[in-house]
Amino acid sequence: MREETGAQKFIKYFVGSDEITSGKVRNCIWIDDEDAREANQLSGIAARLKLVEESRKKSKKKQTRDFAEQPHRFTERRRTDGKFIAVPCVSSEARQFLTPVFLDNTHIVSNRCFGAYGVPVWYISLISSSMHYLWCETTSGKLETRLNYSNTLTWNTFPIPKLTEKNKEDLTRCAEEILLAREAHFPRTIADLYDPENMPDDLRHAHERNDEVLERIYIGRRFKNDTERLEKLFELYTKMTAGSASANKSKKRAS
Repeated sequence: MREETGAQKFIKYFVGSDEITSGKVRNCIWIDDEDAREANQLSGIAARLKLVEESRKKSKKKQTRDFAEQPHRFTERRRTDGKFIAVPCVSSEARQFLTPVFLDNTHIVSNRCFGAYGVPVWYISLISSSMHYLWCETTSGKLETRLNYSNTLTWNTFPIPKLTEKNKEDLTRCAEEILLAREAHFPRTIADLYDPENMPDDLRHAHERNDEVLERIYIGRRFKNDTERLEKLFELYTKMTAGSASANKSKKRAS
């Protein structure tokens, strides 16, 4: 099917937690509604879509059966036309950092990966930090012994101080240094690079620099230990949620 003239347009990389960390390559067919007629004119893709239609009709889930007449569509649409940050849902407890990556519109994320679309580069710095890893350990659940990242419990609740433009510039530089350090060791995978016993010195230093810059934004110095980190995070979280509660009460009184 891939060799069929015109088919390459519809073939994307399909990534989840395992693909990001192991470097495994998987593909999927991605067809926008306006391209459905064109895609169905390709025999290889048309045959595959027919199989999808038949499979969906037999599904026990009504939501899946409802999509049988649109076999070209994913039941959940995760896609952007630009670059985005992908965060694996599952991460080995042996690693010391979470491992967000930058991807582009040739990639589609699975349900085992979160996509942050239209966000600045410095988000990489936040997610890659020891502060965020500790917050993830505290707020997210686990899959067996592995960290099971939650966008609602971890990212949406992560307390971030008010950042100045200078802060954002510094964090952007830290994020770029982490990405460049990884790239310098291509084709080593994320799993290889973040093995605690074999982590390259330049990558480790990039993360240490990132932690120092971020922690100084929080309290003007490095934290002494994880206990102090959590105390500060929960202090900020309490203020953040108290502010949200006050805003909700004001809305109710106004209405």
